[in-house]
Amino acid sequence: MSTPTPTPSPTVGTVPRGGPQAVLFDMDGLLIDSERIWLEVESEVMAWLGGEWSAAHQERLVGGSLDVAVAYMLELTGAAADPAEVGRRMLDGMAGRLTACVPMMPGAKELLAEIRAAGVPAALVSSSHRRLIEPVLDAVGREHFALSVAGDEVTRTKPDPEPYLTAAARLGAVPGRCVVLEDSPNGVAAAEAAGCATVAVPGVLPVPPAPGRTVVGSLREVTLDLLRSLTG
Repeated sequence: MSTPTPTPSPTVGTVPRGGPQAVLFDMDGLLIDSERIWLEVESEVMAWLGGEWSAAHQERLVGGSLDVAVAYMLELTGAAADPAEVGRRMLDGMAGRLTACVPMMPGAKELLAEIRAAGVPAALVSSSHRRLIEPVLDAVGREHFALSVAGDEVTRTKPDPEPYLTAAARLGAVPGRCVVLEDSPNGVAAAEAAGCATVAVPGVLPVPPAPGRTVVGSLREVTLDLLRSLTG
């Protein structure tokens, strides 16, 4: 599946020496406040399967793929439903909600604007399918991203490093000179396995400090100067 061509963004070659060659953003729970929406949709689908869903169940899936979520739901309920139908219901529920409203996380718009003004390329790298990324790009502003990588466009999703390695390669950037912003342990694991500098903004699940990892409470605490300090 090909990635839609976005509004042209600065190339890696314009980035000042010593700063990040690119900034790679997760989507759900990091740029947009969507985990609560996922909880609503998962609860609806679980009810259709004849089971019950809770925040504790959701925690098992944060930062993971749709296929993993579907398999987990079918395992919990023992339902004989077609996995493709379960996945379709999940995507339908999320797409409908995101088309109506995309709730941004505090500080997201300001950080994206600062990075774009500095001429640093950015990419959106998500485990969500392309169908869910498109309304987010429309709402957030395609001009902020040089490209995007969806969960249904890679062979292995987070916590595998493939999504972030793919984004870096397409940008012509060295992974070690990229900064990733993530909210979940799965996403952080993917970023660190790719060799990227990582900033964790924990959401549903805690992400402990670790060598080479910066942990903050909100995107409001993230500035371009901070990102530059991680790849200097």
